[in-house]
Amino acid sequence: MFNFEKLDVWQKAIDFADLVYNDTRGFPSEERFGLTNQFRRAAVSISSNLAEGSSRSSRTDFARFAEIAAGSVFEVVSQAFIARRQNFLGEEQFARIYTDGEELSRMLSGLRRSLLSSPNFQL
Repeated sequence: MFNFEKLDVWQKAIDFADLVYNDTRGFPSEERFGLTNQFRRAAVSISSNLAEGSSRSSRTDFARFAEIAAGSVFEVVSQAFIARRQNFLGEEQFARIYTDGEELSRMLSGLRRSLLSSPNFQL
């Protein structure tokens, strides 16, 4: 088992990517290389950055990757607004992405704070 797999925030990021993949399955086929692709890439980037960051030799480096992951959460939420306005997402789907995005953002912020302030942080 890799260390990052033990992180609740990484597990939540995997769940979030699943949610995005499921919710974008119904997007129009002409969006396959547009919004669908962007949405999915941003969602996948969250867990990927956490995994990569966990391999870094310093907590500061890992914190930077957590910050990048948070930026990807914001991308997904922004893209959800666009998808809702284009009627690709229903209100319920949008609300779930938004709520899960908020939770994931808080978790990433907590991880980052912990990495930068706790000399004893370990995975």
